[in-house]
Amino acid sequence: MKTYLYFVRHAISPFSLDNERNRGLSQQGKLDAERVAEILKPNEIDIVVSSTFARAIDTVKPLADHMETDIILFEQLTERAIASLKYLLTEEELLIAIERSFVDIDYCLSEGETTRQAQSRAIPIIQQLLIDYAGKKIAIGTHGNIMTIILNYYDKSYGYDFWQSTSKPDIYKVEFEGTEFVNCERIYEQ
Repeated sequence: MKTYLYFVRHAISPFSLDNERNRGLSQQGKLDAERVAEILKPNEIDIVVSSTFARAIDTVKPLADHMETDIILFEQLTERAIASLKYLLTEEELLIAIERSFVDIDYCLSEGETTRQAQSRAIPIIQQLLIDYAGKKIAIGTHGNIMTIILNYYDKSYGYDFWQSTSKPDIYKVEFEGTEFVNCERIYEQ
């Protein structure tokens, strides 16, 4: 039985060290979230789930509103921090650390989370969704890094280069046969 996960990477959200969990979407991000809903409507999504971070929720909310359904939230699907936000890294240091974390899945910077640790919390949720909603279409409000980490669990070709190629927002349709990964296709990019 085929089940489809539609990973919706969140739209643009102004970065803030003090408000990682609760930062919402920019004005452009809100417009893009409406566009995401318009793109997904014809796919007849059955269930909407999301990370508990506001920017992920806000990106799939127009879709859930259209469906007149609630968003099911999972803390385990939140973004992976490669290092504690209290450490101010340069963009170059951050990118080097993220790239290394896809080669060495046990690597992270101080107080960060490794790829293996992020997979350990996220994959059980994905597997349970595939079982509980077998044969359904599930939209998932997500983040670029954790989305890549989830896809990497099923197919090692999804790594740093894939993560770098994603946009805000972005949508990937992932096909499963039972709980086995079959295919991933990009259906939208900003």
